Amino acid sequence: MLKLIQELMRLYLPQGVVTEEALQSHILGQQTLPPDITTVEGLTRTIVIPFHKIPKAEESRHWALLCEVANALQEELDLPAPAVSIASQEGFCLWLSLATPLPSIEAGQFVELLRQAYFPEVEPGLGAPVELPPCLNRDTGRWTAFINPGMGASFVGEPGLEIAPPQAAQAAFLEGLESIDAARFGAALERLQARGAGAAATNNNLAPAHPASTGATPDGLLLRDARLEDIVRHLHAMNIEPTFRHVLPSGRSS
Repeated sequence: MLKLIQELMRLYLPQGVVTEEALQSHILGQQTLPPDITTVEGLTRTIVIPFHKIPKAEESRHWALLCEVANALQEELDLPAPAVSIASQEGFCLWLSLATPLPSIEAGQFVELLRQAYFPEVEPGLGAPVELPPCLNRDTGRWTAFINPGMGASFVGEPGLEIAPPQAAQAAFLEGLESIDAARFGAALERLQARGAGAAATNNNLAPAHPASTGATPDGLLLRDARLEDIVRHLHAMNIEPTFRHVLPSGRSS
């Protein structure tokens, strides 16, 4: 079995729902599995949080929100680091893995509580159905894929990938990730519910659900290098523009 198939099954697929052969065909672009993969009982092992471009907001706002939510999941809700993917049409997604399958309606309720707490400017249910990376969108001819979150800002504005991503790299992005056990998920859900109840009780006059950024992110977070200003600063230190064009040293002509 391919390492990538092993990782997808370990993290995101309920047992017996998808065969190895179907999944291999999916990641090779020969066919595309349905976006929502659940058991016949409606159970899922995957919580997907999409971040599509926000109308009338700056181009990279959806990426900034993804970074804030990914860090809050770990810092405030004590959940494992999520995977990050670029969508085949536009935007990004966070991927959470559940150790025990959960009714898909409960997974949706969890995402809605997260939205209310951390990104209320995003409309509920905004965006197209989410595809399991990596796969080919046959309508656009673009690929969705897991990405290195430290360089996610460089994909802002990109409608997926033009070519299939390397399978070994896709597996490498997933192999260190953990599934959320029932106890941790329950504790995180209780915190979100309590936060929502407290906000309602005070008529929405509480401070924001997450603290204002200090410009530094604690070590150990998946997206510790993913803030746009940090990436730009790092690239400038390497004498590279954020567009990845090299900057000519002063006094040198082209």
